[in-house]
Amino acid sequence: MGQKLFDKPIRFAFAVNLANVFEPKHFGDADKYLIYEWVNNEFILLNEEVNLFKNSYEGQGHGLQEKGKAIIDFLRSLNITVLVSKQFGKNIQMVNSHFIPVIVSEDIPERALDILARHMKWIEDELKNRPREFKLFTMKNGILKKTIKKEG
Repeated sequence: MGQKLFDKPIRFAFAVNLANVFEPKHFGDADKYLIYEWVNNEFILLNEEVNLFKNSYEGQGHGLQEKGKAIIDFLRSLNITVLVSKQFGKNIQMVNSHFIPVIVSEDIPERALDILARHMKWIEDELKNRPREFKLFTMKNGILKKTIKKEG
């Protein structure tokens, strides 16, 4: 059961490799996603989801909108709220209409979970205010929040 502040639980998708480590790759190029839920002020690992879209659009370039839309639909079906990765590509301009994107400097998910737990009030505040487009969060020892610039 998720936090009562919101109409649905706060769920996170961590973009990791097969060894459960963050790599400097775009979110959509991860091997798999670790799915966590924020429950009673702690993170619970719900499951792992293989990234079926990683190689689906290979050779068609980075930032392909079709790939971005497919991943968005997949993550929405899992009720994901927050995406956590070392990098995001240009599809972040679509992603932030649906999810809070978080860039981490850590390699190990457990360390990222510790930092996120200390700063969940920022994530909760962003969800509560529900802007049309979520801000990009960057995590090191703390969290920085900034607007995503649109190409155009």
